[in-house]
Amino acid sequence: MIYYFTQYVLQLAHGTAWEDPVSFLRLFRYTTVRAACAAITALALSWWLGPRIIAWLRELKFGQHYEDKAEEAGANRVVSKRGTPTMGGLLIVAVMDFTALLWAQWNTLMAVALLSVVVLMALGFYDDYAKISQQNNRGFTSKLKLMVQSALALFIAVYLWRAPGTSKLISEVMVPFVKHPILTGTAGAAVGILLASLTIVGSSNAVNLTDGLDGLAIGCTLIVSFAFLVLTYMAGNARMADYLQIPYVPGASELTVFCAAMIGAGLGFLWFNCHPAQVFMGDTGSLALGGALGIIAVLIHQPLVLVIAGGVFVIEALSVMLQTSYFKYTRKKYGAGRRIFLMAPLHHHFERKGWHESQVVMRFYILGIVCAVAALSTLKIR
Repeated sequence: MIYYFTQYVLQLAHGTAWEDPVSFLRLFRYTTVRAACAAITALALSWWLGPRIIAWLRELKFGQHYEDKAEEAGANRVVSKRGTPTMGGLLIVAVMDFTALLWAQWNTLMAVALLSVVVLMALGFYDDYAKISQQNNRGFTSKLKLMVQSALALFIAVYLWRAPGTSKLISEVMVPFVKHPILTGTAGAAVGILLASLTIVGSSNAVNLTDGLDGLAIGCTLIVSFAFLVLTYMAGNARMADYLQIPYVPGASELTVFCAAMIGAGLGFLWFNCHPAQVFMGDTGSLALGGALGIIAVLIHQPLVLVIAGGVFVIEALSVMLQTSYFKYTRKKYGAGRRIFLMAPLHHHFERKGWHESQVVMRFYILGIVCAVAALSTLKIR
C-alpha cells in the first residue's frame, strides 16, 4: 500500500513546486528499502501487540493446561510449560501478513504466499483449539491435517503450472548446484507438481515437529528466513540471476519484503517465546511458518534448496519417521517395539540425555546457521 501511495504522490507532484521536496519518496521503489521498513515495522508491531495478545489468550484460557509428552516422559525441565498461553502464531501471521501488504507490491507470487499462510494458520488454530478444549495433546488426527495440507499444496502446484507466467516454476525441475533444469516438458511437470507439493507439506510438518522447546522452532525459522531473504532478492533481480546462473523469477523480489516481514514478526515473537516462554506459537504458527518457507522455495524455483537451508527441520522430521517405523517393525517382528532414540523428535532425545533446554536450542541454532550458509553456497557453486 505504501509503495502505491508514494508513487501516486510522486506522480501528482511531477512538474510542480512539490516535485523536489517529495523526491525522497523514490526510495520506496527499491526492494531493499521496503524490505528493511517491513522488518522494522513487523518487529515494532510484535513488541507492541505481544503483551496484549498474551493477556487476551490468558483471558480466554487458551493455554496448555496439560503436560506435554516430554514432561510426561521425564524430560529435564526446570520450569513446567503447563498454563502457558498457546496460539501465539496468531500474532506472527497477523503481523507478517499486514506488514507485507503494507510494504510490498501486489503480484501473483505475493497473493499465493499470503493466502496460503492464512489457510495453514486456520488449520493450526483449529487443531490447537481442539487440544485445548479436550485438555490433551491430541487435537486433529494426523490424517485429517495431512489431507488439508496436501489439498492446499496440490492446488498451489497445479495453479502455478497452469498460469502462463509461473508455469516454468513447476515444469522445469531444478536441483541445487546444477545450472540447468534436469527435467522439462510433461515429465518435468509431473515431477514438479509432486516435488512442489511435498516441499510445502513436508516443510509445514517439519517446523511443526520442531516446535517443542522454548524458542527452538521460531529461531530456526528465522535462520532459514534470512537465507531466503537473500535467495528471493537474487532470484528477482535479472542481472544477478544471470550472473549467478540461477533461475530468474519476475516478481520474486517482492518475496524479499515478505521474508523481511516474517523475520521482523519472528524476532518480535522470539522476544516473548525465549526461555522461559510467555507464549507458544502452537500449530497456529508452526504449520503456517513451515508452509510459508516451503511456498517461498517453490516460488523462487528452488524447492530442494530448502532441504539444505532447513537441515534442522529435516533432521527433526526424519527422527520421528525413523523412530515410528523402527518401533512398528520391531513390534511386529519381536512382539515389543524398540526405539532408536530415547524420544522423538530429536530435541527431546537430547533432553532425555540430560541437556538443558537452552543448550539444545542454542546448539540447534548453530546447526541451523551452518545449514543456511550451505544453502547460500548454492548461489555460487553450480
